[in-house]
Amino acid sequence: MRGGTELGRVRGLGSAHEGTGHWWHQRLTAGSNLLLMAWLMISIARMGSYDFAGVHAWLANGWAAVPMALLVLSVFYHARLGLQVVIEDYRHDETRVVAMVALNLFIVACVATALFAILKVALGASL
Repeated sequence: MRGGTELGRVRGLGSAHEGTGHWWHQRLTAGSNLLLMAWLMISIARMGSYDFAGVHAWLANGWAAVPMALLVLSVFYHARLGLQVVIEDYRHDETRVVAMVALNLFIVACVATALFAILKVALGASL
């Protein structure tokens, strides 16, 4: 026996059965954000100098560039998941689709910009 009303089934209203996966992704990204942010804080605290050249040299090292790229990916994916929930909870008309597309475009643009900057420094862009 199926739950819900017949009208709800016709309209496609009801559970999408994706809540557990979404919840799990939020928890995984929260954990990775915690670890990677702890790495970032410790790395910044141990840095020799905080001028542009010092930070540039630090980020040019592969041991700093790879975790920094992972941090960018994890933070922005976590933000996307959280904002998706807000949009789904508070938008109930066709503007929900527009808001989700705008959110996805914004996240992709921010990730692409951040990764480009990290790769540019890590692969040897001069000062």
